[in-house]
Amino acid sequence: MSAALNPPALSQPAKKSFRHFGNRILAKFYKPWHMVHDEMVRAGQAATVTAKFDYDAVLHKDLEGETVHAYLFGPGMQQWQAVGSYRTDSDGKIRVPVGVRPVGEYRLRFVVEGDLSQVDGYLSVVQQGRKAVLFDIDGTLTINDFEAYADYVGVKTAQAYYYAPQTVQAYRDKGYQLIFLTARPYWVTKDAREWFVKQNLPQWHYRSNPYGDGPIPPNTVAHKAGYIQYLREQVGLDIVRAYGNASTDIEAYAAAGLAKQNTWIIGSNAGHSGTQALSGDYSYHFSTVVQSTPSACP
Repeated sequence: MSAALNPPALSQPAKKSFRHFGNRILAKFYKPWHMVHDEMVRAGQAATVTAKFDYDAVLHKDLEGETVHAYLFGPGMQQWQAVGSYRTDSDGKIRVPVGVRPVGEYRLRFVVEGDLSQVDGYLSVVQQGRKAVLFDIDGTLTINDFEAYADYVGVKTAQAYYYAPQTVQAYRDKGYQLIFLTARPYWVTKDAREWFVKQNLPQWHYRSNPYGDGPIPPNTVAHKAGYIQYLREQVGLDIVRAYGNASTDIEAYAAAGLAKQNTWIIGSNAGHSGTQALSGDYSYHFSTVVQSTPSACP
């Protein structure tokens, strides 16, 4: 993990003019709002990472038909490795195959050739059976559930539940793989990562909903259940504990096969449907459950 946390400086590619005049105007007047879908694969499995490039927090105008340079850094590497140049499609996306990599945590950096704006994402390569803890974010780590008012203003500064950051960090310190699985749409990923920085928490493995252009994608249960099934069945993760707050969390976790005795729910749904109740905040849970949790096997 230390390699991904502390990458060396990257020598930027040469800046070249955008291929399309409209994109020059776009980049001149609007801020980049790029994002990366973190990926996780089991050892020996080839990985492909998807990044999306757009501009403006409200407009979200896709950057179409432009060149993006991709770089990778991780365990055993002394410098960034160039993994190719790609042309964004009509959705502003590129899909970057990075091949089979040794077990470990990797940081990817994508640089837009036209203005040298950049965005980072993460790749986790794990051994089958790797123990993990899964967290929802809104209303679970934060005291507000952003789905309740479909606003997303203030995502970057949302207040965390008391002792929620310490709970997350304790699991990391004990060697568990962290999974942040949210119903948030993909286009608030930039804000979400900034929130993790403000809370002094690791930013990955973060997975938002890749579908839907509205503030609340309609397929929350299918999105979460499907991704958990992928992690368990294809990656081979052993998800030993899952945290949520909403009825959709309870439904999705159950549909994906997570045991109710290992499902902890905070807020108004705490203890519903046979789940474990997390009352008030995380302080009592931290001292009575988290601290006594054994370390994960490396």
